Amino acid sequence: MISYDTALKILSDCGCAWNVIKHCLAVSSLSVSTAQELLASGKNVDVELVRIGSVLHDLGRARTHVVDHAAVGAEIAEDLGLDPRIVQIIKRHIGGGISRTEAKDLGLPDDDYIPVTIEEKIVAHCDNLMRGTERISVDECIFRMRSRNMSKESIDRVRALADEVGVC
Repeated sequence: MISYDTALKILSDCGCAWNVIKHCLAVSSLSVSTAQELLASGKNVDVELVRIGSVLHDLGRARTHVVDHAAVGAEIAEDLGLDPRIVQIIKRHIGGGISRTEAKDLGLPDDDYIPVTIEEKIVAHCDNLMRGTERISVDECIFRMRSRNMSKESIDRVRALADEVGVC
């Protein structure tokens, strides 16, 4: 596992803007506190994986700022030889996840972008709760999704993540 400082250096070296890095740090802070709460309640959570994965979740924004940033970031992470678990966090962090069918409709590489592990779910959910560096509620997140005409399935996945991860 790479260090926190190495993860930050990767964001910078790959060309992520300072506002993206600040967002990643805010998501990381919320993700780590969430992981620690879940660990304390008896869940098996790799807090360090959450820390590093959340710092790197928007790595793809070094090249693009549309929905494909998750796939692009996962590709960058693979090229850098990062832990496959980090690659999956990066790939699966968008929204509440994107199904293979939705990915095809969005022009993403043929894959399933639904978070599976608890670490992937924590990062995806905490990312949903941050607008830049500002913490928002699940309700506000869902309101924003509706205003962007996101599918009922996407909204339902965000609600399910909120229920499972337990951060509102």
